Amino acid sequence: MELLQLRYFRTVARMEHMTKAAEELCIAQPALSKTIARLEETVGVPLFDRYGGRIRLNPFGKAFLDKVEKALALLDEGRKEVAELAGLEQGSIHLATSTLERLSEALGDFLTNHPEVQFRLTQASLEEMSGLLERGEVDLCFTPLQMERPGFAQETVLSEQMYVAVPAGHRLADRTGVHLAELADEPFIGYKESFPFQQMNDEFFRSAGIAPHFVCRVDEPAAVASLVRAGLGIALYGCKREESGLAFLSIDSPDCRRSFRLVWHDKRYLSMAARQFRDFVVRYFAER
Repeated sequence: MELLQLRYFRTVARMEHMTKAAEELCIAQPALSKTIARLEETVGVPLFDRYGGRIRLNPFGKAFLDKVEKALALLDEGRKEVAELAGLEQGSIHLATSTLERLSEALGDFLTNHPEVQFRLTQASLEEMSGLLERGEVDLCFTPLQMERPGFAQETVLSEQMYVAVPAGHRLADRTGVHLAELADEPFIGYKESFPFQQMNDEFFRSAGIAPHFVCRVDEPAAVASLVRAGLGIALYGCKREESGLAFLSIDSPDCRRSFRLVWHDKRYLSMAARQFRDFVVRYFAER
């Protein structure tokens, strides 16, 4: 059984499509099929059910995949640890996040101080991040939502009060605070339903006992301010800034606060670079 066979098997198992897997792996499809067939001969059972041109991971394959992912993750961790001990690299970090809105400045400062670190970012949903962390494919996750799984450790690095952003000239623009329930009839700019910020905002709306009327849903935080400034609607906003054309109102009730956290797998090896980045981010926001 060869390491390459296991890596190929993992890709085919994930995609359940031989041609697409071959394209991702940059090898010929017949060669990939032969590699998987040889692996099945070695294991002694078929790992896929085949229906014409389609393949599906069968119960044998699912059980084998679980062990393969753990084995490959351990081998990768071992490679990183040995490389650090031998001084063969300055370090690498793979971070997954659903948003970079609050992390980009801290990331820029870290890379300025540590230009030798190889940094890789993956944008993913909460469910995708949990899977990536569980399989050891990322070192850290940065998220405004809880990630509760056995073995996951997390540290809150930033907690901020929410505001209501209204366009200049709005009937509420001269107010300093507002109860969220007062805004039941206002048009709102929101995020798409699957966006983490929207999931948090929906909890605030439920606490206030209102179901807001959304006139537009976006997936970019920067678009929210632009649309509010244009007068299309109002929005919940994560921080109070000096921005022309906008007024920010404190939310008197309910308590609307969101927190951002770094999450890592406490049972997996965390590289020296990843540990340095984690500690740097904690200090960065604590100082602010």
